[in-house]
Amino acid sequence: MLTHRVMTPGRCGFVLLVAAVPAYGLVLRPRILRWGATGTEASARLPGDELLERADGVATRAINIGAPASAVWPWLAQMGPSPRGGAYTYDWIENLLGLNMHSTDRVLPEFQNPCVGDTIAYGPNEMRLERVEPGRVLAWRALNSNWVWTFVLDEHEGVTRLISRNRFRLPRLIDRVGMLPMELGSLLMERKMLRGIKERAEALGGPGANDRSR
Repeated sequence: MLTHRVMTPGRCGFVLLVAAVPAYGLVLRPRILRWGATGTEASARLPGDELLERADGVATRAINIGAPASAVWPWLAQMGPSPRGGAYTYDWIENLLGLNMHSTDRVLPEFQNPCVGDTIAYGPNEMRLERVEPGRVLAWRALNSNWVWTFVLDEHEGVTRLISRNRFRLPRLIDRVGMLPMELGSLLMERKMLRGIKERAEALGGPGANDRSR
């Protein structure tokens, strides 16, 4: 005798979840972690990688900016919570988390000379500046050594490629599982940040910048 098993809502949800996990891992996740970056950029060893060699998670995102590196660097140099320049993303979201971010459209002269050893705090994450190559590389590392955030600038014929790389050490299973839902959120925030830097840099040093400043 043949019997028919009824697909209950709970069972249906479980089946969809089982099907969605590999689809996310194979299709969506690479796009989330590599937004704007080429395959070569995503797999390349970049300055700052040496600060966390064995990373459990890596996100590499990038954008083209129609301005020289000298117009991009000031916005990176001054990034951070108030009184620094903010992170050029959704301030209201960051401030719901208590990060005290207020993105500015001005270059702040007092924060234009970052030095190794400078520190800032993104909430509970205290970061120390570990590598500074003006106009080219800026690398921050969390004091617990579980997070490194590096910016790399590569200029060609007045156009700058801005690459942002986050490397994480996730020592516990709960850390690795908890990172998955955060990946999409980090994409939304970082994409806004990269576009915010692009807009400001092109206003500062892109074609027609002198006309716009009049």
